Amino acid sequence: MATIRAFGLTDPGLARPHNEDSFFVDASSSVYVVADGMGGHSHGEVASKIAVDTISDLLGGPNPVLGDVASSDGSALLPHSLRLKEAIERAHDAMIDAIRGNLSLQGMGTTVAGFMVEGDVASVAHVGDSRVYRRREGVFELLTTDHTWVNEQVMAGHLSEDQARTHPLRNVVTRALGGETEVLVDVRELEILAGDVFVVCSDGLTAMLEDEDIERRLQSEDSLEQICQQLVDDANARGGVDNITVIVVSMGPDEAA
Repeated sequence: MATIRAFGLTDPGLARPHNEDSFFVDASSSVYVVADGMGGHSHGEVASKIAVDTISDLLGGPNPVLGDVASSDGSALLPHSLRLKEAIERAHDAMIDAIRGNLSLQGMGTTVAGFMVEGDVASVAHVGDSRVYRRREGVFELLTTDHTWVNEQVMAGHLSEDQARTHPLRNVVTRALGGETEVLVDVRELEILAGDVFVVCSDGLTAMLEDEDIERRLQSEDSLEQICQQLVDDANARGGVDNITVIVVSMGPDEAA
């Protein structure tokens, strides 16, 4: 099993009065989560906190609460992928319950991107436009697909990538926790190799920085703490129009080696 190092950082940015992002880094369970809340005032902050708290309560620590779960759609996902998916679905349910218990929270929601490692397989699960990237042997790759209106237009050929980055509807998500009665979670599995570096982040980072800018920071010999701070500083230097959250996860050599 690879030796995993990770660090996370969140920053309100330069334009927002408060931070609606939440994140979770847990080395004991190898679970890493970013949630980007929506809803205005303090409601986005409430939404992202409910999501992260629920997932961390279920999956965090050396003895997680959530045990093995059965696949609800016949998928052949590994047990830890199913647990991650289930935890995100339960976070959605917790948010719906919170809204029903307090109607002033109506309209709140959050994106979520989760990354979990067990053995030599990483599970990536997400809803919305928070992202997960991987850098492997000089190749930087986006592992998630934004659930946004503009991305759907790009995929349909109606907008270019450049048009999507500046489109007035670029922040409109088509999936979020808390938005509908049920939530559809995208999950994928990837074999990990020593030397892989993963980034889990909110769109406050990716709206300000190009993928090449993020990859350039990952190439340095700096500590993970320094890399996270540099990425936040870079996003703020470009305007910092949104809250910025980033987790960097590095896969070291196999412990047995």
